[in-house]
Amino acid sequence: MRSSRRAFLGAAATLVVAGCSSDVLGLRRSVRIAVSWSGQELRAFHKVLDGLGPLDYPVEVVPLGDDISTAFGARSTRRPDIVMLPQPGLVPRHLRDLEPMPDDLAPLGRARLWKDLLVHQSTTYGVPFKTAHKSAVWYRPSVFAQVGVQPPRLWSEWLTLNQTLTQAGIAPLSLAAGDGWVLTDFLENVLLGIAPAVYENLATATDPRPSRQPQFAEALRLVGTMWSAPDALAGGMERSLVQQFPDALVEVFGHRRAAMVLASDFAEPVVRSFAADPSDIELFTFPPMTPGAAAPVVVGGDVMVLPKPTTDDARDLVRRLAAPNAADPWIREGGFLVDGRVAGYSSELTRLAEQLAKPGEQLQFDLSDRLGRLGDINGLWRVLTDFLIKVGGRGAAVVPEAVDAAVRELRKVEG
Repeated sequence: MRSSRRAFLGAAATLVVAGCSSDVLGLRRSVRIAVSWSGQELRAFHKVLDGLGPLDYPVEVVPLGDDISTAFGARSTRRPDIVMLPQPGLVPRHLRDLEPMPDDLAPLGRARLWKDLLVHQSTTYGVPFKTAHKSAVWYRPSVFAQVGVQPPRLWSEWLTLNQTLTQAGIAPLSLAAGDGWVLTDFLENVLLGIAPAVYENLATATDPRPSRQPQFAEALRLVGTMWSAPDALAGGMERSLVQQFPDALVEVFGHRRAAMVLASDFAEPVVRSFAADPSDIELFTFPPMTPGAAAPVVVGGDVMVLPKPTTDDARDLVRRLAAPNAADPWIREGGFLVDGRVAGYSSELTRLAEQLAKPGEQLQFDLSDRLGRLGDINGLWRVLTDFLIKVGGRGAAVVPEAVDAAVRELRKVEG
């Protein structure tokens, strides 16, 4: 959105009465969109808005970052009309705060993966805007070629690959432990790989107790086996703890101090911006845990919801953003997947899109999102951070005790 329009919107917004959709002093009330994006993603979203063409109302984007859940707070003249919610698992807990989606958009929220989160008693309360593939591992193929290895086809092969790299003096993994959701993504992929039924039961339980599931402890043990391997983490546990998501990508492709990084599809623009060699970029997806098992595919995304009370202008903007080609400007920027769409992406993201759309794949939505407070920064995030501190680079012998400690801590959170 152009700076002149932003200045106009700022002036107009001060004149708005809460809940009023009519013109005020000749100025039409802006439609305010709360988003979690910043930097390159936020700029890409502005391009999406610009690509919608002339609108009968002004639009104001409100970047809330990690405080996006505050969009459901007390009503005020500054409340958002649309929330781009990066935690769709919050939708069932905020039904009283949300307007139903217009009937013509309702089917979009009933796709196979989204319906359990966005539909309640046959009413749709959100529609997907952006899908995230959270089982992608980006790597530098030149490093794999250097030590004569291929992307792993099984979890055991991944452990062997890491060992081969460390023996060659190459750090296998860059880990963005400064962002707790990266740690939960790792654990979720392993749990989904070894116990899909347990994963699904935890995701749908009204009172989930992951600490009571032996398979959850087993998933911790397996993750701990990888993280505890000496020299497996670039910069060691200490650097990993303070490393944010973009920094972990730069560590692999810019500084070239690690071979690979577990990173969602939305990592693509950062990878391409900072890659020292643009031709040295590939990805593989999280491998099956055992022969014959399905590969885990953990999915996230951003959904559009309408806080109460809504307006005709807000509904109109949601319709426009939900149109099949609305996201094309962002797709051209990279790092964007649309639910059900498999064309128009880079070769790497096309592979991810095809896996998301393929029938029979082992798809499950982000578990930490669905666990509510158990999965957030004071729950599973903190437990896994403490777990990493106990095991990071310290060898396999420390893992059993660290697993027991993590289970005890999680049990305290569960209450």
